[in-house]
Amino acid sequence: MTSLTEENYLKALFHLADAQEQVSVKQLAQVLKIKMPTVTSMMKKLAEKDLVHYESYKPLKLTQQGKKEAALIIRKHRLTEMYLVEKMGFGWEQVHEIAEQVEHINSAIFFERMDELIGHPTMDPHGSPIPDKNGVVAWKSYDKLSDGKAGQSVKLAALTHVSPEFLSFLNSKELSLGLRLEIISVETFDGSMVVRYKDHPGEMLSTVVCEKLLVEQMNKH
Repeated sequence: MTSLTEENYLKALFHLADAQEQVSVKQLAQVLKIKMPTVTSMMKKLAEKDLVHYESYKPLKLTQQGKKEAALIIRKHRLTEMYLVEKMGFGWEQVHEIAEQVEHINSAIFFERMDELIGHPTMDPHGSPIPDKNGVVAWKSYDKLSDGKAGQSVKLAALTHVSPEFLSFLNSKELSLGLRLEIISVETFDGSMVVRYKDHPGEMLSTVVCEKLLVEQMNKH
């Protein structure tokens, strides 16, 4: 059995390892906002449980068992987010904090029932993959909207950033997953884009926003 604190370490290490090749104690400490000696102590503890490969001054790595446990925590989190949106009517900007608490419930049957009720989704409300019951993550390859060219049609498929502020901004622009976006023009100077979708004939999106939107290519306009 892993504790709530241990689960948070495993999850943070999983996310960091997904974003970059090597993860240091210092980086993990910064993400978790915890002092380095405390993180080192926890890494030694998790290494004893065969969940982390730990050696002084070397990059941290999850073991196969550690990866599986972390992925199953993430599964519970993302299923919860989907349930909150699909069955309880929460906005996608409201669900993260609640899911952070629910993910630590240690009841397989609880999450199996939740999974059934929402039709076994493979993606969470923000387009991130939901690991399966064995902790296997089916990653999908997407492009950033910022890499698009004028004249292209794309489908908004996922997000790289899910802060409540960013999600509220997307709400204000009526941007949601599954939308078809037509790239009208790309500004040479700063990479900002004018896109057309739904009832928005010409919406200007900054480069900062476009880099956080992941899209699937559709037909040429």
